[in-house]
Amino acid sequence: MIKALLKKDLYNLSTYKASLIIIILFCGIAIIGTNAINIAPAIICGIIGMISLSTFSYDEISKANRYILTLPTNRKELVREKYILVIGTTILGGILGMVLTIIVVNIMNYLRPENIINLDYQSLIIATIGGIFAISFLQSVQIPSIYKWGAEKGRIQMFILVLIIVAILVGIYVLINKANINIDIEMINNFINKFGIMLLIISTIIMYFISYKIAYKIYKNKEE
Repeated sequence: MIKALLKKDLYNLSTYKASLIIIILFCGIAIIGTNAINIAPAIICGIIGMISLSTFSYDEISKANRYILTLPTNRKELVREKYILVIGTTILGGILGMVLTIIVVNIMNYLRPENIINLDYQSLIIATIGGIFAISFLQSVQIPSIYKWGAEKGRIQMFILVLIIVAILVGIYVLINKANINIDIEMINNFINKFGIMLLIISTIIMYFISYKIAYKIYKNKEE
């Protein structure tokens, strides 16, 4: 049944094909224009990952779950399918962004041999996984919110969460500057290079797992 549910959601997402093509072209132009080679994976991963959440809106508007629950399935499968979808599309977005970056950089190096871009694959992988981690954090918070309050209020909660995170990061930055705290950037970079990928992957798995448990608990007790 999960396979059929995935087909349904992927069919709904097919309406975004034109938008995705435009996004990919935009990212390619951004890489060419700014040499910001780590931007594409994060942007594409984030946008595709968030687009996958639009399936909740489709289901809410059409009251699809009321019909689906009359079929030989259950709420656990419905929740599980959504997480398979968002995790799969987010990873796909990261891979697509990384591949696009590699292709564009190689084309640029071929066309502009006097201005070679040395592509650091380890940094690119870390940036890609970092983008997956960031979007998975937002999804992990938003999906249980959607099951609790609905798609519209879930989006509002996400925007509030983003604003809070930005405010906290800005506050930390200001406090560090005012306190004249010296940060060993080289030590941080060495730590990230050694353990960054592993920590990001483990953290992402833990966030999705906790989010899934919370979402299922909410939806199990919710009336359709």
